[in-house]
Amino acid sequence: MSTISTRKTILIVPLDWGLGHATRDIPLIHELLNAGCKVVIAAEGKHAALLQQEFPELTILPLPGYRIEYAQKGWFFGWKIIQQIPKILNAIKFEQQWLEKMVVAHQIDAVISDNRFGLYHSKIPTVFISHQLLIKTPFGGFIEKWLQALNYRYINRYGACWIPDYADTHNLSGILAHPSKLPANTTYLGCLSRFEDRQDVKQQYDLLVLISGPEPQRSNLEKMILDQIGSLQISALIVSGKPGTPEKKQIAPGVQQVNHMNAKELNEAMLASKMVLSRSGYTTLMDLVKLNKKAILIPTPGQSEQEYLGKFLMKKGYFYNIPQHTFDLKKALEAADKFDFKSFEHEQDMEQYKDVVRKWVAQLQQNN
Repeated sequence: MSTISTRKTILIVPLDWGLGHATRDIPLIHELLNAGCKVVIAAEGKHAALLQQEFPELTILPLPGYRIEYAQKGWFFGWKIIQQIPKILNAIKFEQQWLEKMVVAHQIDAVISDNRFGLYHSKIPTVFISHQLLIKTPFGGFIEKWLQALNYRYINRYGACWIPDYADTHNLSGILAHPSKLPANTTYLGCLSRFEDRQDVKQQYDLLVLISGPEPQRSNLEKMILDQIGSLQISALIVSGKPGTPEKKQIAPGVQQVNHMNAKELNEAMLASKMVLSRSGYTTLMDLVKLNKKAILIPTPGQSEQEYLGKFLMKKGYFYNIPQHTFDLKKALEAADKFDFKSFEHEQDMEQYKDVVRKWVAQLQQNN
């Protein structure tokens, strides 16, 4: 049992890229709280709304995200991101200055940064979380090597690097988190999912549609689904990925749409679904394998990481992958029905991250 003298205040900060970084931090926050820590979160907008809904008792500090702008057309996606590197570097400088103030103002003992580059500190322990050590781009070659060097330059300023995947060849991220050379102080966490598998949930939906990711592609996919799903004779639930706006409506007979579900509700909906359709965002993939669900993946157009993961995991047989520009819902469901899905079923513990967190907190307390 933690005492007041050893209780540590941990600042946890997710990247504002879709909602995946915020949602995959939920199990980490729970484990930190279970370990007796005081947790402070820094976020803004829909990320703050989601985490406030999950943890209404926690303090959420306002911190601007990188606020990346995304291309309307997929083939401009990579170039649009490259153009904004100066903007990202300025944001990193700002969060460095911000952190110096917050450590004093809120007596922060340690920081866990989920893929935000400027939250290292010279006087307290800091952790960087990422599954993307090799940053995929449409350009490959020199650009990817340069971005990896820049990535490592920042990661190595942190005391530890936690990777949400498994270290062996039976993994979810492929070359993204298993490059030839790893950063120093790397630890693999295993799957990091907020969900729990249960066998007592009856099937309620033929299809669960999870719409997520950055705009405008989130809305583009939503429109495609809504235009096509009404003509199909299926029971379906569409979750639009818009926290903070709890709207629910009937789209067609047997088809409902909700703007957002909390973790418990979404856990139930996934378990109650025969098939899931989603982006190939990494957090979603971890949730799917945790619950052993079959899924149709539609990578965000131009987002090289998701395109790589979709192809990589389809080749392994875990999911059925299809690009958005050829997407037809009826044909996709028919093809997925014939696809020979294989279960991920890793022999290692799906909750091994808990042991990593507990040991890290124990080390913090010893250094008190």
